[in-house]
Amino acid sequence: MPKQDIGLIGLAVMGQNLVLNMEDKGFSVSVFNRTASRTEAFAAGPAAGKKIFATYSIEEFVESLQTPRRIVLMVKSGPPVDAFIEKLKPLLSKGDIIMDGGNSYFLDTQRRNEELEAAGLQYIGMGVSGGEEGARHGPSIMPGGQKEAYDHCAPILTKIAAQVDDTPCCCYIGPKGAGHYVKMVHNGIEYGIMQAIAETYDILSRLLGLKAPTLSEVFGRWNDGELGGYLMEIATIALGKKDPETGKPMVDIILDKAGQKGTGKWTSQLAFDIGVPIPTIDSATIARILSAFKEERVAASKVLSGPEGDYCGKAEELIEAARDALLATMYCSYAQGMTQLRVASVEYDYNLNLGNIAQIWKGGCIIRSKLLEPIKQAYIADPEPANLLLAPGFSDRIQELQRGLRYTVTAAIGQGVPCLTLGASLAYYDTYRTARVPANMIQALRDIFGAHTYKRVDKEGDFHTEWLK
Repeated sequence: MPKQDIGLIGLAVMGQNLVLNMEDKGFSVSVFNRTASRTEAFAAGPAAGKKIFATYSIEEFVESLQTPRRIVLMVKSGPPVDAFIEKLKPLLSKGDIIMDGGNSYFLDTQRRNEELEAAGLQYIGMGVSGGEEGARHGPSIMPGGQKEAYDHCAPILTKIAAQVDDTPCCCYIGPKGAGHYVKMVHNGIEYGIMQAIAETYDILSRLLGLKAPTLSEVFGRWNDGELGGYLMEIATIALGKKDPETGKPMVDIILDKAGQKGTGKWTSQLAFDIGVPIPTIDSATIARILSAFKEERVAASKVLSGPEGDYCGKAEELIEAARDALLATMYCSYAQGMTQLRVASVEYDYNLNLGNIAQIWKGGCIIRSKLLEPIKQAYIADPEPANLLLAPGFSDRIQELQRGLRYTVTAAIGQGVPCLTLGASLAYYDTYRTARVPANMIQALRDIFGAHTYKRVDKEGDFHTEWLK
């Protein structure tokens, strides 16, 4: 039997769709799943009649592949990845390549990369974005690891990736854990945008009494303009969908408890580690955590009161302002994520190309939007701007949008409607544009209680005052 071009382990929905995508693009694929019945069902169903070779042992799987072998792991992150690596290692030959396509923690990826390299093998931490549809028809792919390993896999990866302007949404990201780090920050940006969309929907619903079908029309119009992107597109769909059982809007019968798989939390934690402020993303993560306290929130709603009275402004003004507020918050989410990538690139010696990253996010991935083309162009003009909000075009636009952001946040606060992420974005903008912030008071207090010293505005050096004498 001829050897297969590539192998994939893990036949959940994402894994199956990637396999079918590879086969569509002309590659033969070996597959293996820990549960044999799933392999059997896939082989007899979607894979039937295709160049997909089902295997039922790790040994058979490895033996079926061309050398140097290219193996994709699509299994749950954490211990399952290490477990499969340990099973594969004794069977592999020097130069064989393992690609982890899950949402693995980047330091785990770096450890695995180093361990496998020492054993003569190569390892790629490969961020894959686009969900089930992207995996099937073209995701955004973010591979990091040994450059020679990527070069050997690139003919397959670039062909199965989404294509935008005749350019694949896949490129070499950087060494070690760079691919998974970039995917993690991608997910953090996604958190920020999703929460901003949710808060905008909530504000317009509660302050203006707009129902889901009407808001679907509003979001649809916005999606035709600057706000256009995948998340706005599916938000429009979500608001327009009716529950077949009750006839009510689907969003009205979905429980308000948001899930998460950890990548947003990691983004925030690691931003703290390298000293990068990302409050738009942080607040979105906090909002998801708060949503999980459903029972406590219900109990608190019966005890704690908010403002009384109705919103008295004009509906048209708030709708227009909310559009600008949402766009401004998207700007902040992208800007904060890209700043984190810029600093992390130096911290971890990744040598990231932010323009290339913006390019591969333009298609296939969850955060693809019309904003990514100007973001790419901004990084082509200046590969390392201090902040995307200072780039030509962006600085003028965010200043125009801030008025709508202020109006929306003020209206929400006045009516007691929570707007963690919109509010955090406004606070970020105002703090970043302020030449002198009250950190001088922080330093005074620190010096009083802990003799931590401070710097002066009028001369160099570190100083301490005997405040209590």
